[in-house]
Amino acid sequence: MGKVIINSDDFGYSSGINHGILEAHKKGILTSATLMTNTPGFEQAVQMAKETSSLGVGIHLTLTFLKPLSGKVNSLTDLTGQFHKLSEYKAGTIAVDLDELYEEWNSQIQKAIQHGVQPTHLDSHHHIHTIGKHSEVIIRLAEKYNLPIRRNFDQKAAVKTTDYFEPDFDLIGTWMQEEKEEQKIEPYTDQLIEKLHQYDTTEIMCHVGYIDRFLATHTSFSVPRIYQTDFLIKSAFVKRIKEDTEIQLINYRDI
Repeated sequence: MGKVIINSDDFGYSSGINHGILEAHKKGILTSATLMTNTPGFEQAVQMAKETSSLGVGIHLTLTFLKPLSGKVNSLTDLTGQFHKLSEYKAGTIAVDLDELYEEWNSQIQKAIQHGVQPTHLDSHHHIHTIGKHSEVIIRLAEKYNLPIRRNFDQKAAVKTTDYFEPDFDLIGTWMQEEKEEQKIEPYTDQLIEKLHQYDTTEIMCHVGYIDRFLATHTSFSVPRIYQTDFLIKSAFVKRIKEDTEIQLINYRDI
């Protein structure tokens, strides 16, 4: 039987994102979300998580958005105290002190725990843990807290993860805005369901949510989230997943 985790990133990003995640979980097939701890919607997301025990909540480790939680992590920030941009990491212009990175990411995990959230797993905003030696830090933290990590890099360490990671589900939110959307969505979801049967455990990454002012002014990736939310609640894909006796919806607690 294929066990499937459907995880939305960015829980805690903003109120609109939080409400979209909760609705996609309660009315649809979203099973999991990863929590950002340095964002305006953090406390609301924590309260929602406490009231919704069926939703698995991991930690969305952050290094490229807003400010760190730790005091002196100079290698992680620019002159204004903000985290460096993702583009700087991709350009290879940032030399991160791995001890500072460990301190900051540990602080993010600890903040969630101190607010009553017991994390189910770890991943990161913009997949920043897959760049350079950042993977060494997330593995150390996964071992410390005995948590699984998203399977989107070469994991040589013996940490728990899924057998397969599906990174392309976000495309659905884009395709739904186009004419003849079904010509792209149907072949993709057919192939995806085949993969869900093939692997024992799979994580499908998505980004659901509703647009509010903070989201609209802080990212260009906004409108596709609305469509993904709708898709995970009332699409033909949802019906197929629910009716498929060979697919079991889970979260990271169950692997």
